[in-house]
This record gives sequence, C-alpha cells and structure tokens, in this order.
Amino acid sequence: TPVNIQLIYSSKLTDDSPTYYRDCQVAECHYETLQIHVNTMGLYVLWSESNINAYGYIYKNDFNPLKPSENLLLSHGEIFYTKGIGLTLDDILRNELQPNTVLNNQSFSIKFSAGLTIIMFVAGLINSVLSFITFQNKDSQQVGCGMYLLTSSIISLLATTMLIIKFWFVVLTHINVSTNLSVLRGGCISIEPILKLFLYLDGWLNACVAIERAVLIFRGVNFDKKKSKSIARRTILILPFCVFGTLIHELVFRRLFEYETAPDTIDMSTTNEDTIKRYVSCITQYSPSVQDYNTAILFFHLVGPFIVNLFSALFIIFGGAHQRSVARTNQSFKEHVQEQLREHKQLIISPIVLLILSIPRLIISLLPGCAKTSENLWLYLGAYFISFTPSMLIFLIFVFPSEMYMKAFKQSFNRIRRRAPP
Repeated sequence: TPVNIQLIYSSKLTDDSPTYYRDCQVAECHYETLQIHVNTMGLYVLWSESNINAYGYIYKNDFNPLKPSENLLLSHGEIFYTKGIGLTLDDILRNELQPNTVLNNQSFSIKFSAGLTIIMFVAGLINSVLSFITFQNKDSQQVGCGMYLLTSSIISLLATTMLIIKFWFVVLTHINVSTNLSVLRGGCISIEPILKLFLYLDGWLNACVAIERAVLIFRGVNFDKKKSKSIARRTILILPFCVFGTLIHELVFRRLFEYETAPDTIDMSTTNEDTIKRYVSCITQYSPSVQDYNTAILFFHLVGPFIVNLFSALFIIFGGAHQRSVARTNQSFKEHVQEQLREHKQLIISPIVLLILSIPRLIISLLPGCAKTSENLWLYLGAYFISFTPSMLIFLIFVFPSEMYMKAFKQSFNRIRRRAPP
C-alpha cells in the first residue's frame, strides 16, 4: 500500500539534549520527545533515518525519563534494565509505586513489603534487646567473641532501624510528589550509605566471631583470652572507619535527578499547571573506573564474610578432626568428624546459618548482565530482605545454641527482674 507522507521532521541530538536511563550498560542516553495529536483514526507509519543508533518509543500521555517503561505503548528494541549487583530498594520498588496514591491503593508488593518491614523491625528490636542483655554480662566477655557480639547487637538494631527508615522514605517520597527537594536530596545522599555501613559492619563483626572461633579450635588450651580481648577492642574501634572509607564515593556520586514535563500545548481544556508533572529520583552516576571500584567493593563486602564463615565452619569441623586424628589414631577420621560436630555444634551452627542466608543475594549478584526487576520482582525483593535477616537472628544463632551464653542471659535477665519494681 502506498504511504502518504504527511510530515517530515528533522532534529539533532547534542550534548545539551536531556538524558534518560535506558539500561545498565549505557546508563545515560540523549533523547527528544515529540507530542503527536491524532485528529483522524487510521493506520500511521513512523520511521527514522539516522547516522547513529536511534531508538523509537510511543507513549500514552507522558514520558518519564526515570521510569521509561511507564505509559509505554510500543517500543523499538529491548530497554529498561538495571544492574543486578548492588540493587537498592529504590531500584526494586520504583516501578511498583504509584504517585499521589494512598498506601491502601498501592500494589500488593508494596503493602506486603510494608508489613514485612515492620515485622522485621520488631523482630530486630527484640533480638537486639535480648542479645544486649546477654553480652553486657561480664561472663560473656571473657574472650573477644562476646565483645564482637555485644557490638553486633547494637549495630543490628541500627541496621533494622535504617531499613524501616529507608523503606518509608522511598515509599512516602514517591507517593507524595510535592516533597521538599532539600528533604529528598538529604535522604538521597545519606540514607543508603548509612544503611550499607551498618549492614556491612554487622556482617564483618559476625565474620570476626567466626575467625576467633576457628583460632580457638586451632590453639586449644594455648588460646590467649587477654590477647583475644585486646584484638577485639582494636578491631571494633577501627572496623567502622575501614567500612565507611569504602563507601565515601557514594556520598560524592549520589545525586537527585529532577525532571518536569513540558506543558500540553494541544489540549486547550487544561491549564499549564494541570499538565506539568515533576519527577524526582535518587541516582548514582559513576565513571567507568569508579563503577568498577564500586562493583569490587560490593563483592568484597558480600563475598568476604561469606568466605570467612565458610572456611570457619569447614576448619572447625575438619581441621579440628584432623588435629584429633593425629593425637588419637585409634579412631577413624569419620569418627573424629562426628565427635567434632557433637562437641562444637554451638560453634558450627552460626557460620553455617550465616552462610545459607548470604547465598540468595550472592547468587543474584553473580547473575551476568542486566536485571529487569519488574519481571522478577519477588526474586529481587526476597533476596534484598533476606540480606537483613542475619541482623535479626543474633540471639537465635549465637546465644540459643550456647550453654554458656544462655546461662549469662538468664543471670542478666533475672538480675533485671529483681531490680524492676513490683
């Protein structure tokens, strides 16, 4: 069928043209929007001729450069993917949140996440209180492990507190599009790095516990308790600065992306104020070298504690069994392994549980290429929340399996009850 050419439009993209986030491989792409008003219903053909790789998309109503899949009718090419490693809550929930819509009318994923976040905060609060009661007891601080776990009980509460602050900040600022820009900018720059600081710090404190327990098995009766406590004090003092030092680049490169739609010049029944919409989102814009550094840091904080807990559990089981088999040759190596499991189950449970809980996020982070969160929402959402569960389980992982820690908990708890007024 012959094509009746009704309009030829020419334009040029320059460095001054606005940008949008197309995918994780080429984050910033220049674009131009054209408003088309259809007077007569029929079949229309749109095509482009260009000396660069140009992509075309048709939207109903507005184009949001922060949510390029929103209002999309037709597209040319695959688009709108985000990087799998380092996904934040903003990345996962951005396409699920509806602006100017109350929480009751949001999607099920948002309401479910809200309920789960509250439950996790309450569980984290109870866990931290019980853990603090246990490890502030002097009997629990005979070696460095108790000091690490006392600090971890405080850090875990801060981590779960920052999680609930982060969630409601993301939800409320996306729902209420008129939020003050200063509030948005302050939250954008500070909340995510602080949340990561507490989360990573908690993971490394647990790794320190795993290391000391492995050293305890290796040294046996020669284990120096005073030296252990001295090392723990210095580690607890230095570790926060080390972790924070790896996150400074986020404070520099995190910024607020603000965009306002142009007024509708065709529909004369509405005013300019009615058709102008503001879109704001928190983004990170890294150069290739900084992006490589950021990826390496994310893997370091994720894989480091994972490897420490893995080798700690293996050494406690098999390293201890090997030492026994050298001293007592009348038993087989398998029997020594079984004996090691029975005697040191309280030392083995914690690294194994922490290992299992870190696997989902590690697997997702290792997936190649880009991730479309809208297609695998529950997978990414589940992995994100699971990464906070170790901060909520200190009492169950470290205290409950240990007779010594449970005894210290009961003593401290009874002491508090006696002090309480009748």
